[in-house]
Amino acid sequence: MTTYQSRQLDALGDPTRRAIIAQLRGGPLPVGRLARRLPVSRPAVSQHLRVLKQARLVTDRSRGTERLYALNPEAFDSLRAYFDEYWSLALAAFKEKVEALPPEENR
Repeated sequence: MTTYQSRQLDALGDPTRRAIIAQLRGGPLPVGRLARRLPVSRPAVSQHLRVLKQARLVTDRSRGTERLYALNPEAFDSLRAYFDEYWSLALAAFKEKVEALPPEENR
Protein backbone atom coordinates (compact mmCIF):
# COMPACT_ATOMS: atom_id res chain seq x y z
CA MET A 1 0.00 0.00 0.00
CA THR A 2 1.34 3.39 -0.93
CA THR A 3 1.34 6.35 1.43
CA TYR A 4 -1.42 7.99 -0.60
CA GLN A 5 -3.62 4.90 -0.48
CA SER A 6 -3.24 4.83 3.29
CA ARG A 7 -4.17 8.52 3.48
CA GLN A 8 -7.07 7.92 1.13
CA LEU A 9 -8.47 5.11 3.24
CA ASP A 10 -8.05 7.19 6.39
CA ALA A 11 -9.78 10.15 4.74
CA LEU A 12 -12.71 8.00 3.64
CA GLY A 13 -13.17 6.74 7.20
CA ASP A 14 -15.06 9.89 8.16
CA PRO A 15 -18.80 10.04 7.32
CA THR A 16 -18.74 13.77 6.54
CA ARG A 17 -15.92 13.29 4.06
CA ARG A 18 -17.81 10.40 2.46
CA ALA A 19 -20.84 12.70 2.17
CA ILE A 20 -18.67 15.32 0.46
CA ILE A 21 -17.35 12.68 -1.95
CA ALA A 22 -20.93 11.61 -2.69
CA GLN A 23 -21.92 15.19 -3.50
CA LEU A 24 -18.92 15.65 -5.78
CA ARG A 25 -19.94 12.62 -7.82
CA GLY A 26 -22.38 14.98 -9.55
CA GLY A 27 -19.60 17.34 -10.60
CA PRO A 28 -17.46 20.16 -9.21
CA LEU A 29 -18.93 22.28 -6.40
CA PRO A 30 -17.83 25.27 -4.34
CA VAL A 31 -17.45 25.02 -0.56
CA GLY A 32 -20.59 27.05 0.08
CA ARG A 33 -22.84 24.70 -1.85
CA LEU A 34 -21.25 21.66 -0.21
CA ALA A 35 -21.75 23.21 3.24
CA ARG A 36 -25.45 23.96 2.63
CA ARG A 37 -26.10 20.26 2.17
CA LEU A 38 -24.23 19.09 5.27
CA PRO A 39 -24.95 19.35 9.02
CA VAL A 40 -21.56 21.00 9.69
CA SER A 41 -20.29 24.56 9.34
CA ARG A 42 -18.60 25.93 6.26
CA PRO A 43 -15.21 26.11 8.06
CA ALA A 44 -15.63 22.45 9.01
CA VAL A 45 -16.33 21.55 5.36
CA SER A 46 -13.17 23.44 4.39
CA GLN A 47 -11.18 21.37 6.91
CA HIS A 48 -12.64 18.13 5.51
CA LEU A 49 -11.81 19.28 1.98
CA ARG A 50 -8.24 19.97 3.07
CA VAL A 51 -7.92 16.36 4.29
CA LEU A 52 -9.46 15.04 1.06
CA LYS A 53 -7.10 17.20 -0.98
CA GLN A 54 -4.04 16.04 1.00
CA ALA A 55 -5.14 12.47 0.28
CA ARG A 56 -5.42 13.46 -3.40
CA LEU A 57 -9.07 12.39 -3.50
CA VAL A 58 -10.19 15.84 -4.63
CA THR A 59 -8.71 18.63 -6.68
CA ASP A 60 -9.55 22.31 -6.63
CA ARG A 61 -9.39 25.20 -9.03
CA SER A 62 -10.31 28.86 -8.95
CA ARG A 63 -13.45 30.20 -10.57
CA GLY A 64 -13.67 33.90 -9.92
CA THR A 65 -13.68 34.38 -6.15
CA GLU A 66 -14.55 30.80 -5.27
CA ARG A 67 -12.80 27.45 -5.35
CA LEU A 68 -14.41 24.54 -7.11
CA TYR A 69 -13.70 21.08 -5.75
CA ALA A 70 -13.90 17.95 -7.89
CA LEU A 71 -13.13 14.28 -7.53
CA ASN A 72 -9.69 13.14 -8.65
CA PRO A 73 -10.33 10.10 -10.90
CA GLU A 74 -6.71 8.92 -10.69
CA ALA A 75 -6.99 8.54 -6.91
CA PHE A 76 -10.10 6.42 -7.23
CA ASP A 77 -8.46 4.31 -9.93
CA SER A 78 -5.60 3.69 -7.50
CA LEU A 79 -7.99 2.70 -4.71
CA ARG A 80 -9.90 0.40 -7.03
CA ALA A 81 -6.66 -1.35 -8.04
CA TYR A 82 -5.81 -1.74 -4.36
CA PHE A 83 -9.16 -3.36 -3.56
CA ASP A 84 -9.08 -5.46 -6.73
CA GLU A 85 -5.92 -7.12 -5.41
CA TYR A 86 -7.79 -8.26 -2.30
CA TRP A 87 -10.87 -9.25 -4.27
CA SER A 88 -8.70 -11.38 -6.57
CA LEU A 89 -7.10 -13.08 -3.57
CA ALA A 90 -10.50 -13.74 -2.01
CA LEU A 91 -11.87 -15.22 -5.22
CA ALA A 92 -8.80 -17.40 -5.69
CA ALA A 93 -9.11 -18.70 -2.11
CA PHE A 94 -12.83 -19.39 -2.63
CA LYS A 95 -12.11 -21.25 -5.88
CA GLU A 96 -9.42 -23.34 -4.17
CA LYS A 97 -11.78 -24.22 -1.32
CA VAL A 98 -14.61 -25.21 -3.67
CA GLU A 99 -12.32 -27.30 -5.85
CA ALA A 100 -11.05 -29.13 -2.75
CA LEU A 101 -14.57 -30.28 -1.84
CA PRO A 102 -15.61 -33.84 -2.71
CA PRO A 103 -17.52 -33.92 -6.02
CA GLU A 104 -20.90 -34.55 -4.35
CA GLU A 105 -20.52 -31.37 -2.26
CA ASN A 106 -19.30 -29.29 -5.20
CA ARG A 107 -22.73 -28.66 -6.74
